[in-house]
Amino acid sequence: MTRPPAAREKILAAYCEIVSSDGERAATMDATAARAGVSKGGLLYHFKSKDALADGVIERLGEAAEADLARMEAFDEGPSRYFVRTSVETGTELDTFFVVVMRLASAQHPGAAEALAAVHGSWWRLIRDEVGDDAAADAIMLLGDGIYHHASLPGAGTPGSTADYFRRRLDSVLDQVDRLKSGARTD
Repeated sequence: MTRPPAAREKILAAYCEIVSSDGERAATMDATAARAGVSKGGLLYHFKSKDALADGVIERLGEAAEADLARMEAFDEGPSRYFVRTSVETGTELDTFFVVVMRLASAQHPGAAEALAAVHGSWWRLIRDEVGDDAAADAIMLLGDGIYHHASLPGAGTPGSTADYFRRRLDSVLDQVDRLKSGARTD
């Protein structure tokens, strides 16, 4: 798959910054063009409407999630450990698109909630295939989601924060993942 043109990526990045910091309503076409440093005509060349901008971010989430899923599937320690291990990572391309699509879903943008469900479902199915048990897969997903929640909170990078605690204790949490995997029912 070829990469989109640099101007298109710059516009999507500007849109993501605005949605992340100020919300979906603040991400007008004018504000996005100004943040991206492009003319309104340049913006309209790539995105005909505000909905097209949102759809572009949803598409990029799908692409980033697909690449992440391939890494997850190939990870030497297995998909479950990959999912939990990478749950402490914020600020990645995948995280950026995930956060913006969550905001779009909150604003009832068509397709946003479905895109999030598709990403979540893909992760869950890969973990389920590894562990062979729905309940164990659910527990592993909840571990990763909880860690991600704490890693995403304001101040998460500061020493003593809950996210810092989980980063320092990640090996212990991964031991719990191994216990869930080994104790999973095989139906």
